[in-house]
Amino acid sequence: MYYVTRKSQTHFNDHHPPTYNHKRMGFILPSPPASPATQAQALILKKSSIETEIQSQISILQANNIDMTTPLVDTEGFPRADINIYAVRRARVRIIELRNDLRDVMNEAGRFLEEVYAKPEPDSSMDNQEQGMQQDSLVPFARVDGISPGSPAAEAGMQREDLILKFGNLVKSSFEPPSSLTPLATLVSQNEDKHIIIRIRRSGEQKYLTLTPRQGWGGRGMLGCHIVPYTAS
Repeated sequence: MYYVTRKSQTHFNDHHPPTYNHKRMGFILPSPPASPATQAQALILKKSSIETEIQSQISILQANNIDMTTPLVDTEGFPRADINIYAVRRARVRIIELRNDLRDVMNEAGRFLEEVYAKPEPDSSMDNQEQGMQQDSLVPFARVDGISPGSPAAEAGMQREDLILKFGNLVKSSFEPPSSLTPLATLVSQNEDKHIIIRIRRSGEQKYLTLTPRQGWGGRGMLGCHIVPYTAS
């Protein structure tokens, strides 16, 4: 049996329920909210895109044999004739903008990562108290002693005096003797241009950061920070 409405000419069948075009009817069903893990991954991809553009702008400076602080005037105060002043100034401004964007993206990614890692998968063999103790059992094994401006460490949001609880899959028991950070150096060298999740303690609060070791950022090493062994006093 069919019923036809004059207004919409929509056909209804007793055996086949009608289908609706939600866009034509004027509304769109809401998409389910993305999980913290999905949002963190999207931000990490955005981070990679920003880093690529930063490197592109840095290449403009390198083509003129200068960096972010090289004077653009000669000893007499006149604009240097051996460089493209306009291109260099524009690249410097863009690099500063991109580094600010990168810092914001890293902070936001860290916030979502905190949500992801703050909730361990339930283990039926452990009660809630045991799971909480396991989550908080990490102890610091290294301290950040210095950060170079514009370095991968700075872009990741690391700060001086941060205490490192976990670096990738490395924890305090990964270091023997504790005074040697060789495993950390090895992990960094094996993960050039790859993301490493690190867990730090700062002013009593734990945070997750995403660090991407790389060459060519304008300084020494792939991190641009000084990390020393740490033993609680």
